[in-house]
Amino acid sequence: MPGGPALVEWRRSARARRVSLRIDPRGGAVVVTLPPRAARTAGVALLMNHAEWVAARLAALPGPIPFADGAVVPLHGHDHRIRHMPGQRGVVVAAGELLVGGAPEFLSRRIADFFRNEAGRSLGDLVLRKATLAQVMPRRVTVKDTKSRWGSCAANRNLGFSWRLVMAPPHVQDYVAAHEVAHLQHMNHGPRFWALVTQLTPHTDAAVAWLRYHGPKLLRIG
Repeated sequence: MPGGPALVEWRRSARARRVSLRIDPRGGAVVVTLPPRAARTAGVALLMNHAEWVAARLAALPGPIPFADGAVVPLHGHDHRIRHMPGQRGVVVAAGELLVGGAPEFLSRRIADFFRNEAGRSLGDLVLRKATLAQVMPRRVTVKDTKSRWGSCAANRNLGFSWRLVMAPPHVQDYVAAHEVAHLQHMNHGPRFWALVTQLTPHTDAAVAWLRYHGPKLLRIG
């Protein structure tokens, strides 16, 4: 591979109609998906034919940022430096810092738990407000660590969001919440769906542009 070796993940999908490849921005791997009867050699051929594209995409990925003492990570769109405070309990947000207590070996997990809880609170509040405006109500709202979608709306009316959205600015969170709430009325992306999104948020264009540019960085944090 031009630029050096790359991690390749092989996946077989019953729904795949052709061999495909994509870059997983979170893990920095090349994902090759094969239909049920496709040979791995077909995936190798596709990979080799697109070697320069793969190398360029991997080189363009932001560097990983671990949850570690001294690292700078965003929260609601503002950078905060992680600072380990052994004698403190939990995680406290103060003057551009995330003060994290406890033993050092649990620091990463404590920060991840804090971000998930903060995402659940922030996105839950947004969903409730948007759902009230749209006169709909989700069955359940959850946050999880998704790889490819910032939000989802299932047929059973469950809404799911990436906890990483809590790192994005408020207007981005506002748009994603509005987008998924609108799906409770319209399970498509037709004109009526987008008309409802426009009623629920004024931030569509700015938020979509922000996620397109900055989203890959969020997937490299933690």
